[in-house]
Amino acid sequence: MILSDRLKLRNFTENDCNDLFEYLREISINCFMEMKADTLDQCKASLRQRIANPLYMAIELKESGKVIGEIFSEAITTNEFGGPKDTYSLCWMLNSNFQKKGYMKEAAIAYIDYLFRECKARRAFAYTEDYNVSCQKLLENLGFRKEGYYKEFVSFVNDSDGKPVFENTYEYAILKKEWESLAVARASLTH
Repeated sequence: MILSDRLKLRNFTENDCNDLFEYLREISINCFMEMKADTLDQCKASLRQRIANPLYMAIELKESGKVIGEIFSEAITTNEFGGPKDTYSLCWMLNSNFQKKGYMKEAAIAYIDYLFRECKARRAFAYTEDYNVSCQKLLENLGFRKEGYYKEFVSFVNDSDGKPVFENTYEYAILKKEWESLAVARASLTH
C-alpha cells in the first residue's frame, strides 16, 4: 500500500468491481479499448487479472474509499544479455468524473517514488498518443522528457472497414537520478 495526501494506492480486491466498472465502460482512449467492459461479468474477469498482479494498483480516495482509477507498470530488461528488470513501463487510467483535480499527478508521484525506492527501478517510461495532450502535459509536469515520436506506431482499433487505425505515439522517460533531483526540488517548494 502506498499513501499520499488524499489517496491510497493499493492492490485491487473483489469489492472494487462497481467502481472499476464505472470507468471501464466509458473508455475513450484507444490504447485502453481492450480493457473496456460492457457488462459487469466482463468487469469481474478484468478485475481478477488486476488482483493477480501486485504492480497493478487501485487509486482510492482516502476520505470515501472510492476507487477512482488505476496505475500499473511492467518491469522489463533493457539488457540484451538478460540483465536486471530495472526499467518500468508505466500506465494509468482515471475515472473521467475525477479528472482535472490533481489526483493523477498525486498518484503518479507516489507510485513512481515507489518504483524507484522499493522496486529498484533505474528508468521509467510511458507511451502516450499524440492526441492525448493531457497525458503529455502530466508527464512533462512530472519531469519526464520526450524521447521519441513514432508515426503510425501501433493500432488498438479498426476503422469501419475493419482496417487497423495506426496511431502516432510519443515516448517519455525519466531516470532514477533525475527523479530524485526533482524530488529534492519538490520538497523545497513545500517548506
